Amino acid sequence: MKFVCNQSELNTHLSLVGRAVPSRPSHPVLANVLLVTDEETNQVSLTGFDLSLGVQTSFTASVETGGRLTLPAKLLSDIVSRLPDGEITFDDDDGETVVTLTCASGRYQVRGMSAEEYPDLPTIDGGDVAYLPVEALGEGLGGTLFASSADESKQVLTGVHLAAGVEGLEFAATDGHRLSVVETLSVTEDDAEPVPTNTAEFDVTVPGKALRELERMLQMHQSSKAIAVRFDQGQLIVEWDNQRLTSRLLEGQYPNYRQLIPRQFSKQMTVDRRLLVGALERIAVLADQKNGIVKLSLSNDAQEAVVSVDAPDVGSGQESIPAQITGEDLDVAFNVKYLLEGLKAFTTSEIQMQFNSATSPAIATPLGGMKMTYLVMPVQIRA
Repeated sequence: MKFVCNQSELNTHLSLVGRAVPSRPSHPVLANVLLVTDEETNQVSLTGFDLSLGVQTSFTASVETGGRLTLPAKLLSDIVSRLPDGEITFDDDDGETVVTLTCASGRYQVRGMSAEEYPDLPTIDGGDVAYLPVEALGEGLGGTLFASSADESKQVLTGVHLAAGVEGLEFAATDGHRLSVVETLSVTEDDAEPVPTNTAEFDVTVPGKALRELERMLQMHQSSKAIAVRFDQGQLIVEWDNQRLTSRLLEGQYPNYRQLIPRQFSKQMTVDRRLLVGALERIAVLADQKNGIVKLSLSNDAQEAVVSVDAPDVGSGQESIPAQITGEDLDVAFNVKYLLEGLKAFTTSEIQMQFNSATSPAIATPLGGMKMTYLVMPVQIRA
């Protein structure tokens, strides 16, 4: 194996696959990253795999000799990230497992392991597939991942539930206190670049860790092409350009979240999202000193919403913002973190919030733009 590549590009791709390398591997070779070079295509492929999550990425380099080898992921990444910008030459000394890295300032040697023991990433022959624009997939992930649970004892809630039909994909996440649902449209034959027809109809739950890595990969490597999302036999595979992510699916029955969303409301508020977020962020400084709870008071007569907090022994504060209010006045309290995270996931300038009472679920939706529903449970106010 021998190739020449750019330091910054190699560093970027190593940081991607390194997230899939286990810190406590069940087998020594899993602590390594798999390098595969092809002199015919001048491609260098990197793979990280912990037997559950797999990340594979490739880039163009000047490949003199093709080959396969695994190298310690953390050590390699630490060395490459500290090398000066410019060209790096990799040479494994005629097929030995010791690689020499040569750059403008010097040379390093790293001992690796044979690629023969490295497990193959899962593949899917046939199965269900959905094709999504990168923007739609990014919206779905950004609008739901934050609402998934961090409690490993509720494992199925640590993931995001994906429900697909021929028209698109629905993302849903809940931690028991709030619920976020985003609906996206799939690519059709009318789009600029035709893709195969969607065959996907499924309900699966994907680990949040895998989807966070997918979101990170999408941000670093944007694509104008449709992204293929495949499911089969307990596996998820997402592919686009030279990027690939695989993950096991979570087992267990996901809650029937659709029945949690109220269909009718007696009170409604339309407000400028930035004004409300700004007021909540300032009030949160005091709220976080106590229990993180803020009160939202809706006034029909004044057509305004008042955000307030009363933290005994610390202080109090309130801010008023103009809003369009319908229905009777209402005082309702929320965990400010839950409220803020949902509102920040919206991309529109105006939002709508709907209520029935101070103890029933509240629903927030963006006006225009993405199709997202955010449900947050109020906190009971003690008299």
